Amino acid sequence: MKIVIIEDEIKAAKSLANLITKIRPAAKITAQLQSIESAVSYLSENEQPGLIFMDIQLSDGLSFEIFKSVKINCPVVFCTAYGEYTMDAIKANGIDYILKPFSEKELTDAFEKVENFKNFFQQNTRPDLDELLKKLGPDEGKKSFLVFKNNKYTTVQTDQIAFIYIRNDSTTIMTFQQQEYTLTQSLDQVQSMLSSKQFFRLNRQYLINFSAVKEVEHYFDRKLFVTLTIPSPDKLLIGKEKTSNFLNWLENR
Repeated sequence: MKIVIIEDEIKAAKSLANLITKIRPAAKITAQLQSIESAVSYLSENEQPGLIFMDIQLSDGLSFEIFKSVKINCPVVFCTAYGEYTMDAIKANGIDYILKPFSEKELTDAFEKVENFKNFFQQNTRPDLDELLKKLGPDEGKKSFLVFKNNKYTTVQTDQIAFIYIRNDSTTIMTFQQQEYTLTQSLDQVQSMLSSKQFFRLNRQYLINFSAVKEVEHYFDRKLFVTLTIPSPDKLLIGKEKTSNFLNWLENR
């Protein structure tokens, strides 16, 4: 099987390619593309592969734009860090997804699903792009969280959250008023509930609100140092593999 990877994070693309080779040794990765423009150019000029692994948010826009410029007749597995609206949309259209960071089991399951739906894809069925974009567009996310503190239940509005982080193995909210609340969900689960336009996952420990970002500085080894409007318990650094995505997130409001 010939496979094309469309992913703008070089580290993620390499990790995906290595897993594909491990799970399906006979597969041949014919191209690794990083943008809508390069994907449209490649798919227009070359024979289509048997399968495409495609990130949703690329450096030059949402990957669904690719479908508007070139007809894709092969199955597509979306690799995404988006929340619940994207997952529902993709599932409704019969195309699988793997949530970043993906595991070997998730990738194996994706291959099995593609193989099970082989006849479906051979009918040249394409996603309902308008519906996908409609669901993705607002990306409003969860509006509030129910929390329990001092023997009382209360709600914390999402727009009052400066950041959410892991503290003593618990997911903890920090508000702009510097009030802390513990959540029962994991940080991964909380991330999937929030707007990806408003919140960014800096690393394994921190999820920050755009409104909390005060300034960003260059740091050693091509990293970024992020300062928030309120103090954080830890130094907030972004690895070089995520700097491009983070700066795009800051810019594309």
